[in-house]
Amino acid sequence: MSGKAVRAAAVLALALSVAMVPGTAAAAPYCQSVKDASNPDWMAGLPDDASLAQLSIPGTHQTLSLHGGELTRTQENHGDSAETLAVQLQSGIRAIDIRVRRYDDRFTLHHGPFYQNANFSDVLQKAGDFLSAHPGETVLMRLKAECTGEVASCTDENSSLEVDQILDWYRDNDPNGKYLHDPAGGGVPALGEVRGKIVLATLQGAGGGLYGGRGIGQFNNDTWGEYVQDEYTVPTLFDIDDKWNKARAHLDKTAAADRGEMFLNFTSGSSPAAFPNAVACGAAGFRGVNDYALEHLKSNDLPRTGVIMMDFPGADLINTIIATND
Repeated sequence: MSGKAVRAAAVLALALSVAMVPGTAAAAPYCQSVKDASNPDWMAGLPDDASLAQLSIPGTHQTLSLHGGELTRTQENHGDSAETLAVQLQSGIRAIDIRVRRYDDRFTLHHGPFYQNANFSDVLQKAGDFLSAHPGETVLMRLKAECTGEVASCTDENSSLEVDQILDWYRDNDPNGKYLHDPAGGGVPALGEVRGKIVLATLQGAGGGLYGGRGIGQFNNDTWGEYVQDEYTVPTLFDIDDKWNKARAHLDKTAAADRGEMFLNFTSGSSPAAFPNAVACGAAGFRGVNDYALEHLKSNDLPRTGVIMMDFPGADLINTIIATND
């Protein structure tokens, strides 16, 4: 076996051993429980004419991915049927990443082949209940089809409707469909236009392609890489700092850009040798991306962060992103 192969095998063994220790992710101070943050009305005091693009918005990547093992779990588990989403929203999370399987012309939530014990109707109910109680808030949603039909993915079943058609069914027929707001390919809305709404930011197929005329028009198949940083492959624990450097560069780009343009920045990453909790929270002496991000935000007076989509966001990180809006 070559030296490179030996090193890769050692890193894999280390990552697996760390990831399998119960509570590893929660042990790091910068990945403390999301429940330690309470920001149910932080948008309410912001001006109606503020564009969503100019705000600093904390979000979660694979918002309800709780089951399937450490390689697929991206968030703290606070209950199935989107109970975890309710906790995130209370903490101040205002951007969510929902991955769906088409099943009997409805949406179930999946991460790869693993059903996440929740359906899209649960998402609408929990988000709707929250917005009803906190009408000054807005929830930004990325909705993406999950099933490619390939190995390690899922397969859609018994569905003749396309992803956009099923979404329209929920809008028109689900009791909480009234909360859905689709900019329909238009500009980034002002906060006053969408208070009390779930705003569709992007609608994507299983291959990542965007549905034209849906969501915010700034995001399309030609501009995705310009406005979105989602380099999600982190080969080993040694590569966590490289992932952070990509996220930091996108933060710098966001801060310098036109404040009428929205930017999405995914701090998440994983691989079989670097599980999501290790990348986010650190492991075996390696700093996690969340720790790098918290230090950077506290040390720099950024005009905005844009939308930051995170795995295992801790209370300090959520609070610090929100405070950037002051």
